[in-house]
Amino acid sequence: MPDYPEMVVPVNHVAPVPRRIRAVLAGETVLDTTRARYVWEWSHYPQYYIPLDDIRPGLLTSEDRTQHSSRGTVEVHGVGLGDIRRPHAAKVLRDSPVDGLSGTVRFDWAALDAWFEEDEQVFVHPRHPYARVDALRSNRQVRVELEGVVLAESASPVMVFETGLPTRYYLDRNLIDFRHLIATDTVTACPYKGTTSGYWSARVGEQLYPDLAWTYDFPTRQLMPVAGLVAFYNERVDMFLEGQLLERPVTHFSSQGPNSRPCEHL
Repeated sequence: MPDYPEMVVPVNHVAPVPRRIRAVLAGETVLDTTRARYVWEWSHYPQYYIPLDDIRPGLLTSEDRTQHSSRGTVEVHGVGLGDIRRPHAAKVLRDSPVDGLSGTVRFDWAALDAWFEEDEQVFVHPRHPYARVDALRSNRQVRVELEGVVLAESASPVMVFETGLPTRYYLDRNLIDFRHLIATDTVTACPYKGTTSGYWSARVGEQLYPDLAWTYDFPTRQLMPVAGLVAFYNERVDMFLEGQLLERPVTHFSSQGPNSRPCEHL
């Protein structure tokens, strides 16, 4: 059993979005709605389904293609504004057996330049309305090691508890041994924390361990306690809590690869 709470929403669950949702393309608002629906196409997080009536006229360009899903027959459309063309970026449900989904559109997130819940920008994907992310200061001793080398040690970590992920331990920078760390140019974003300000790889002996640690200098307001602190992947280092070695959790972050960056894949 993992030491963190699982996502529990079933696939194809639908719920109303109580927030105003807007999206921008080329500096122009192209959708604005208070009638969006959350749809869980998989259990980890939902997508927004937007009523056709709340989308800028002419934004969708037909591609004369259809797909089939458990939510009904999907018309595939492109997105276009001025000289911008984003093919295959919108899925239109004209008629759906699922209550509330007829006449809605699901956009590929990256097809639009920015998304907002009310007036706050959201990154990567919609925030899960049933998930929690809490940042709590603790006085529990945390030590981070790799191949027996101590990378960091703190008696005052900020512990981030996030539904669906292991507890993350954010440590003050003056408690990090940067002699073993190498700054990289990696940047990722998270819908709950914002955009990272830096990553570090670790070198132990002749071995390089890519992008093991990261920081948010300017996190979202809910995660302000982690501003400027550094966290390491529990999955890829040895983490000691109160002197006890924690079992490395097995998640999609366990190995380095194109889908192993914090939140970027979500």
